[in-house]
Amino acid sequence: MLRLQDIMTRDVVTLDPEMTLRDALDILAARHISGAPVVEGERVVGVFSATDVIEFLATTPGVPDVADSDEEGEPRALADRDDAATEAGAAYFIDFWSDAGADVAERFHDTGAAAWDLLAEHTVGEAMSRSLVAFGPGADARAAADAMQRTHAHRVLVVDGARLVGIVSALDIARAVAQRKLDSPRYVYRARRVDGGKRHGLTGRSDHVS
Repeated sequence: MLRLQDIMTRDVVTLDPEMTLRDALDILAARHISGAPVVEGERVVGVFSATDVIEFLATTPGVPDVADSDEEGEPRALADRDDAATEAGAAYFIDFWSDAGADVAERFHDTGAAAWDLLAEHTVGEAMSRSLVAFGPGADARAAADAMQRTHAHRVLVVDGARLVGIVSALDIARAVAQRKLDSPRYVYRARRVDGGKRHGLTGRSDHVS
């Protein structure tokens, strides 16, 4: 049986929940990874990935690139906008945010365009996933692979009690399969003839099947 401790990454990159999305993405890019556990003190509180950022931005209103202005095109004073909000009610805010700017993909790649940089304004704790898939280091890699498929997770955490000791990604599982580390042993026995043709014992060889 292939255990998680045999294929896990022990030098785990971790993130802090108070870290900005921009700083977290910089770390992921520098380490060439797509996600990392989020640790508060010594406790794992979530998992953060680039996918989480995209989903977060997709559900977060954008910021207008140009301030609201009056009929002459001059920026409207904040007090004036507050008055307008009082008079028009909710409809005012709908109109105000209707020109939220670029779509998610554009904002993700061109973060300096908006008046407020959403990646710098929000934290890892706001976007991370709190659903954790964790196993002990002695767990069967097949069980971890099944859990990843069932939960659509791209990685599982390897924990010893409450302590994070490693991480296994979908790539680690794929690499183990490619190297036939997940193969199950199959024994093929052949009878030996000794003492006048009587069969005594069996000799065997260990094959592997996928």
